[in-house]
Amino acid sequence: MQELGIRDTTWKLTEPMTDVKPWSELEEVEKIEFDRRMAVYAAQIDIMDQGIGRVINTLEEKGMLDNTVILLLSDNGGTAEFISRGNIELNLIGTDESYESYRKPWATMSNTPFRLFKQWVHEGGISSPFIVHWPEGMEEKGGFRHQVGHVIDLMPTCMELAGAEYPEVYKGHHIIPFEGQSLVPSFHSNKSEDRILYWEHQANRAIRMGEWKLVASKTYNVEPYTGPWELYHLNTDRSETNDLSTEYPQKVNELDSLWNAWAIRCNVYPLDGRGWYERLDNPN
Repeated sequence: MQELGIRDTTWKLTEPMTDVKPWSELEEVEKIEFDRRMAVYAAQIDIMDQGIGRVINTLEEKGMLDNTVILLLSDNGGTAEFISRGNIELNLIGTDESYESYRKPWATMSNTPFRLFKQWVHEGGISSPFIVHWPEGMEEKGGFRHQVGHVIDLMPTCMELAGAEYPEVYKGHHIIPFEGQSLVPSFHSNKSEDRILYWEHQANRAIRMGEWKLVASKTYNVEPYTGPWELYHLNTDRSETNDLSTEYPQKVNELDSLWNAWAIRCNVYPLDGRGWYERLDNPN
């Protein structure tokens, strides 16, 4: 990633997770299992790649590729979820008989060098690549941009590209204004303006303002599910390895106030820290 220019050389690797063993320490049967899990995952990526390739080939055949905007991104970081239909033979993983995840060890690798996974709002749970392909609309080919974007920016981006306007009123009802901003300027420039972004997912909370990020993991099954805030300076610590919350309490208070004002405005409260599987077990 450093050679490709994707990863800043100043980002530190996060500490190894105590429940994830290095490959060299795995038993042979474990290596066979996790080799199989990654092979299935890689096959899924390859199938996706082939599907995208067919779409691109069709656009090219119809002479539409150069003026078509293609946006490609994932919705979150790697998932450490333990998904299984029960004890299953290794040779059946990847067949119609199985429904398996690639588990925390491979998710840890996928999220290098970031912390945690899908569901959390540390960088390992919310960072994902975003690729834009538009030959007629972008001069630079194969370039990198480092501006901060968010999934809420997709609609404003598409509206600008289409020349559409977001309505204030629809069928007599006042429409809530959108929260995002168009990413089209980043197609042509690396310049960016500071912005404030907010997250909440299953009581995992975060706010990013400029170079600062305040983030907290939920406390499971203990209302109000609010774990302690951690503070990170992302320009120098994107992998969130050095918590500065005790060093800059005023910054913590400032960002905490902003997050709470947003949470009230956007109906985030009451927080719910239960997972979907817990809610199914206890629907009340």
